[in-house]
Amino acid sequence: MELAQETQSIGALRHELFSCTTAKLDSEDENEEKINVTFVDKEGDETVIKVPIGMSMLEAAHENDIDREGACEGSLACSTCHVIVMDMEQYNKLPDPSDEENDMLDLAFGLTETSRLGCQIIAKSELEGLRLRIPAATRKFAVDGFKPKPH
Repeated sequence: MELAQETQSIGALRHELFSCTTAKLDSEDENEEKINVTFVDKEGDETVIKVPIGMSMLEAAHENDIDREGACEGSLACSTCHVIVMDMEQYNKLPDPSDEENDMLDLAFGLTETSRLGCQIIAKSELEGLRLRIPAATRKFAVDGFKPKPH
């Protein structure tokens, strides 16, 4: 009989801990600072999303079903997350691209003066209102229509 009561109270404790943790995560998420970012696709259609500070534009695109491949998962080994910053003022707020990013951008289709890799653009408050154009074409690495899912 004691074992049954003990098991029942452990089960109740597990449920209580789970519920408390979930509530805490939800409230943290509501208070998380985010910026508005607009992705403009090749047809000119705009998608405005809220991106948490510290998240890359590649991750944000994946979480919001925006078509960016990111074959190397942000390790600077491809150019499939190439985006074009639409406003020079916003572009100038970004840190200079590293040599590795520039090497990968050299492989990108439709390279422009304000081209960057989405995996290297990290959301920060100064980038509020960032507008990114998705190039008309890309050099995709995936085959058979594979689209990576966020981890």
